[in-house]
Amino acid sequence: MANDNSKSVLSHEKIETSNFLMIVLILVVLLFGGLVEIVPLFFQKSTTEPIKGIEPYTALQLAGRDIYTREGCYNCHSQMIRPFRAETLRYGHYSVAGESVYDHPFQWGSKRTGPDLARVGAKYSDEWHRIHLTNPRDLVPESNMPAYPWLAKTPVDAAVMPAHMTALRRVGVPYTDAQIASAAEDVKGKTELDATIAYLQVLGLALR
Repeated sequence: MANDNSKSVLSHEKIETSNFLMIVLILVVLLFGGLVEIVPLFFQKSTTEPIKGIEPYTALQLAGRDIYTREGCYNCHSQMIRPFRAETLRYGHYSVAGESVYDHPFQWGSKRTGPDLARVGAKYSDEWHRIHLTNPRDLVPESNMPAYPWLAKTPVDAAVMPAHMTALRRVGVPYTDAQIASAAEDVKGKTELDATIAYLQVLGLALR
């Protein structure tokens, strides 16, 4: 006859008194939960197919995106407009997954020290951006945004662009051989300021 006092191998008491066992089981639960939540997204067309009008970044726009990321612009500017009236009235159409399928990694976020930039494309002229990035206070006196004057003096590193675009093609961005072959020439003679402006000016245009 079984002993009524016998305890299950994974009784609550055993789990709660063993740090190692508790950690292992927590990791198993998180792993399983992550798989259930994340894996199906890769098979949903709404999250894996580009929306109409979305094209891969040009070599210059891609270089600008790299500079935007390098300088930490995403630490103050989100690029995700939420589907709330207060946000869409201020910024425009809410962000959708299909417009970020070519972004690796995407720039969605929640931090807003500065305005959301998801729809900033074509809102201001190239010259406005040039002045603003060189010294924001020339246009917005109360701005606490850092100035980036060195961007106008630093040429884009053209040599890295073909390899970068080739790597992106491996993860699904449909760059052609011709686009990759001409990438270095496309950014030749351009400054990092030119590239950053090109990136900002394309943001959100497909949903306007």
